[in-house]
Amino acid sequence: MVDSLREYHTKRDFARTTEPSGEDDARRTGDDLLFVIQRHDASTLHYDFRLEVDGVLVSWAVPKGLPQKTGVRRLAVQTEDHPLAYATFEGRIPEGQYGAGQVAIWDKGTYRNLRAEKHEGERASMTAAIAEGKIEVYLNGKQVTGPYAIIRTDSDEGNWILLRMKSD
Repeated sequence: MVDSLREYHTKRDFARTTEPSGEDDARRTGDDLLFVIQRHDASTLHYDFRLEVDGVLVSWAVPKGLPQKTGVRRLAVQTEDHPLAYATFEGRIPEGQYGAGQVAIWDKGTYRNLRAEKHEGERASMTAAIAEGKIEVYLNGKQVTGPYAIIRTDSDEGNWILLRMKSD
């Protein structure tokens, strides 16, 4: 099990939920990194935005969904990392379980790390971008395509701002 999935595992009873445990996740090969946006009708409707980073899905809950217009800002609350297999998960999380409610894939595709492209010759990994609190990606999905920034706020609550950037 990947260390960053410990919190994910402590919140779930896999005897009761059909969510993937991730214990049999194999590292993916290839250069294309996955993203997924899941519509999650839990205690409050929100969208879970997930980016593949170092063998897991780094995740944010976005109450109003990803903005489609340039400059529109949305709150994104970072949640626990999820296993890669969660990128294909759809179904109902049972009552009494963490995140109880219906989960459906709203969009998925691949993404590029724009900071790595801008800082050629410099190590600008996604892990470093997350640690610095400034992520810039280009999403290539069916419903969402374009450049996005995810910027951590000053709070230590896990709050980030998600916005669509101008296209070059």
